[in-house]
Amino acid sequence: MARQMWRRELPVVVPMRRFVTGVCGAILLMLSTGTESRAQTYKALTDFSTYETSLIQGFSGYLYGTASGPGQYGYGGSIFKMTPAGTVTTIYTFCSKPSCADGEWPDTGLVLGTDGNIYGTTYSGGANSSILCNGEEVSGCGTVFKLTPGGELTTLYNFCSQTNCADGSGPGGSLVQGFDGVFYGMTGAGGAGTCPNYNFTRPFGCGTIFQITPAGALTTLYSFCAVSCVDGWDATGNLIQARDGNFYGSTNFGGTGSGGPQCGSGCGTIFQFTPPGTLTSLYSFCIDEGCPDGAGPAGLVLATNGAFYGTTGSGGAANYGTVFSFTTPNALSTLYSFCTLANCPDGEYPQEGLIQASDGNLYGTTPFGGANSGGTLFKITPAGGLTTVYNFCAQTNCTDGIGPDVPLFQDTNGILYGSAGGGPTGNGTVYSWSAGLRPFVTTLPTSGKAGKKVTILGNNLTDASAVTFNGMGATFTVVSATEITATVPTGATSGKVHVTIPSGTLSTEVPFLVP
Repeated sequence: MARQMWRRELPVVVPMRRFVTGVCGAILLMLSTGTESRAQTYKALTDFSTYETSLIQGFSGYLYGTASGPGQYGYGGSIFKMTPAGTVTTIYTFCSKPSCADGEWPDTGLVLGTDGNIYGTTYSGGANSSILCNGEEVSGCGTVFKLTPGGELTTLYNFCSQTNCADGSGPGGSLVQGFDGVFYGMTGAGGAGTCPNYNFTRPFGCGTIFQITPAGALTTLYSFCAVSCVDGWDATGNLIQARDGNFYGSTNFGGTGSGGPQCGSGCGTIFQFTPPGTLTSLYSFCIDEGCPDGAGPAGLVLATNGAFYGTTGSGGAANYGTVFSFTTPNALSTLYSFCTLANCPDGEYPQEGLIQASDGNLYGTTPFGGANSGGTLFKITPAGGLTTVYNFCAQTNCTDGIGPDVPLFQDTNGILYGSAGGGPTGNGTVYSWSAGLRPFVTTLPTSGKAGKKVTILGNNLTDASAVTFNGMGATFTVVSATEITATVPTGATSGKVHVTIPSGTLSTEVPFLVP
């Protein structure tokens, strides 16, 4: 089956990552954008017969991810768990049921639920195998699933269960569990909208925003392009729930931007979504000729300073993509334009969003450019100072990886993880990058009133002696070296959660919200 890739198309035509041929030349000693000089370690951890995987951290300390490539039952993909050191165990393989009724291509990322189970989506597969969705006959239009840490999978929902896929088709991006305990997500097709001028046939809509309970009850909250496409279409990245309770996200196309030839149907938007169904378009990219503000955003991350940050796949000063910041209601600043230097040592065409690490800086990747033409791993300060910290394809035959284009993840041990093509066998690799970033803890959920039970995840928690919520002491139980359960204390206010261990104090990066 020839899988469509419309969800990741850029507004300009660039070569797909899996066809990159790296030119492993000499590494430049100094770039005007800055080169990381402090002690750091890049390591290719394990080999994959796939190009796509994203990671999350479970209660047990294992990292979980998806592999979208050949497996035991064909090209259905799989879910694996991995130790921080790189030992991998496959815990579920898709397409194990006839006609891939359990789902296929789980390349949209995972999310850890507050119940300790893993939730995610598959791009195709599912029970509705006779439906024509996304412009071609495929084995279903996608699913939502729940997976126990032990590998027991339950399909919660099959997309395109409604006439003309009014409930959506082809989910994209990871789910997010809202403050209300319900999961929210987006689809790239389906819904009540009609997409303009696109080179793939979409008989059923331009995408949706939906919510789904942990038990599997799905409600379609919004259809993109239902009236016109000034609201955007082809949603990218994940929804982000801010402290105001609203969700924020981006679309690859649509909006009112028309400053370049690639913007016939708009070059993407940033939007605010308020359940149960109010969407407000906050910004349209490419509002000026040449798209100096960028085109085709790849998703958002909410930083601790209250601003959103993201990347665009094209546009900017050289039309090779940008890094931007955005503050509500509609203030966008282009912080960095890629490939403004000869031979693009800083990278080209970022295709994924950013993460904010425990040092306060933002990190991301580019699948092209760099000193070896194999892509880059970069950090950028919230003010816009960019440093290339690793150039891929630095080893013979690119055994260290080439063309990274999946989101990065930071473990609570401070180490960054990602994946790239290439690797020891040329099939792809999961890698780690360590530069002494400080360890931290996270909470599930990230909000709750007094009396709420909260799970705290971290490392070396066995001998924890105190837990505080914004300075207020809490009762807690150490479950394991990677898990603590605590109760939000009476009188607690919004702020960081701190855990005292023999070596010091660990804190959350995201403040805990007490409503």
